[in-house]
Amino acid sequence: MKRAAISAFALAAGLLVLGAAAWRAEAQEASGEVTLMSYAGVFQDQYVKAVVEPFMAKHPKIRVKFTTSGNSAQMLGALRAQKSDPQVDVIIFDAGTGLVGNREGLLDTISEQEVPNLANLYPAAIVQKGYGPAVTFDNLVLVYDTTKVTSKPDSLAELWKPEYRGKVGVSGMPNIQGIAFTVMTAKMIGEDWTKSIDRTVKKLAELAPSVQTFDPSPDGYTLVLNGTLEWATGWNARAQFFRNESKGKLGVLLPKEGSVMQINTINLVKGAKNRAAALAFIDYALSAEAQKAFTEAMYYAPANRTAKISEEALGRTATARIDEMLPLDWGWVAKIRDQWNTRWRREVIAAGR
Repeated sequence: MKRAAISAFALAAGLLVLGAAAWRAEAQEASGEVTLMSYAGVFQDQYVKAVVEPFMAKHPKIRVKFTTSGNSAQMLGALRAQKSDPQVDVIIFDAGTGLVGNREGLLDTISEQEVPNLANLYPAAIVQKGYGPAVTFDNLVLVYDTTKVTSKPDSLAELWKPEYRGKVGVSGMPNIQGIAFTVMTAKMIGEDWTKSIDRTVKKLAELAPSVQTFDPSPDGYTLVLNGTLEWATGWNARAQFFRNESKGKLGVLLPKEGSVMQINTINLVKGAKNRAAALAFIDYALSAEAQKAFTEAMYYAPANRTAKISEEALGRTATARIDEMLPLDWGWVAKIRDQWNTRWRREVIAAGR
């Protein structure tokens, strides 16, 4: 009986090895075009250089076309519009939006056999088992003009100071920066956002008259650097990149109240026209090689635990200040997102008009 059990185990192990080998062979032979949808601007520029182009060099039979459609909510809208005839194979957007896409049947399941690098990810990268995992981690920050904000700021409360009236940009909901900003404001005033945001919404409405725009275009970093704004909300990775580019003109503040971890997931679109090539790209995007390259180019914290990141780059990612991240369950956010969005539109944004 024992010998039979061992033989059965050996057979099962052998089949797994053969299955993995078959998948690797299939990935090597995949060809055609993969359409990747994600964020525009500097994210697109750096992701193409750090991940897309090296992938195509390794897989010369596959071409990856990078397309954009605004923020995560807008990308979700594009997927909904294409549901009967998807024009996208792979999509990278925020975890909360990804959970909605999973629930609506817009995104497909993936397995470790199809994407072997799933085995090398941090546990926190598995947002929903069987679906697209985290590909990057980031966190919300405030960015400011260091030539005009001459004191050393340390708090979210800076934005409410009267001297900055009309000089603030906040990416409000449905942008997920609005969700993170709500949570950080709740922390600042001592309200439990999982139970109520009544006092938080009132506090945000008090800020509204100081906000020049709730939809900074092209983004808050650019508007601060060109003198249109003195303060804006933003993501740490991009902020660190633009701080380098501006030689320190752009200041980056993680407030003492803490911040919110943001997760971007990489997903296979349901009905993808080139599934094999799309899975090969997802696996490469999650590899130690690709994760290292993109973290060192853009300061997004890696999802792959085997990636060997330089200390300088890792020290400027969300990973370096993980203890300052506020506990926010993006699965819970997916359930209350519409409610918060309605309150932002009616009570916060309207208060600034």
